[in-house]
Parts: sequence; C-alpha cells; structure tokens
Amino acid sequence: MVIFFPVILKQLFHLGRFFPWPKPERCPRCGSHRLWGHGFVAAYFDGFDQPFSLKRYRCPNCGCVLRLRPSGYFKRFQSSIDTIRRSIAQKTTADRWLSGLSRTRQNHWFRSLCKRIKAYLTDTWELGAVAAFDYFLIKGQTPVSRGI
Repeated sequence: MVIFFPVILKQLFHLGRFFPWPKPERCPRCGSHRLWGHGFVAAYFDGFDQPFSLKRYRCPNCGCVLRLRPSGYFKRFQSSIDTIRRSIAQKTTADRWLSGLSRTRQNHWFRSLCKRIKAYLTDTWELGAVAAFDYFLIKGQTPVSRGI
C-alpha cells in the first residue's frame, strides 16, 4: 500500500536514509497502532541519476506493507503528474512532444490515456485529452495507467 507524503526531492536526495519520514499513526488496512520499520526500497525519479531510499513500514497484525512516496507522483511512475500533464497538453495543442524526455515514454502516456478515454468515456468524449486527464485525476484514477 502506498502512502503519499509531501516532500522536497532535493532534500530527500541529500539526506538519503536519514530523511525524517513520518511514521503513520495506524495501519490503513486493520487500524492497528503497531507498525514496524520495514527498511527502505530504491526508487528512481526524473532529474536524478541515483535511486532514492523510500521508507517502508509493516503491520505485524495483518502483514500489510506501507510504502511512503513523495506526493505529486503516480504509483510506479518516475515523472511527476505535472510533467505528464504538460506532455499531453503539448502533444494535443502543438502535435509535438516535450523536449528532454523520452518520446517513447511520452507516447506510452498518451496512448494509455487515449485507451482509457475510449474505455470509460467512450468515443463521444469531445472535451479533449487534457480535460480527460483532469477528469480521471478528480476521480482518483491514474489517467495514464495501462490497467483498465
């Protein structure tokens, strides 16, 4: 289970494992107050060439593993939500990709969003890809996820 936490990436990068991650008060699955430290997991983010150490906790009652992650990012994505949105906006308005990012990755985001639009909003959606991106965000979904 992922818990998002507001953090400045540069600060996290410099402090590494010594970053003061907050300990959740209780397990979101079972409500237990007992959470144990469960080490760290490496995660890459755009703009940094080395992985970050993200803190994990484990609930001894239900076995749930909680992974703390910087807010502003989707689960399993290296680019920020803002970067992905800007890429889609650039593609829909100027028919070009953002410079400095992999075209393959940007195309992956765009195709995933188009597939999600067709599956959930049908072919009659006329407000555009950026509006659909915002709509899925409001609904609590990852707009560019391959999982439908």
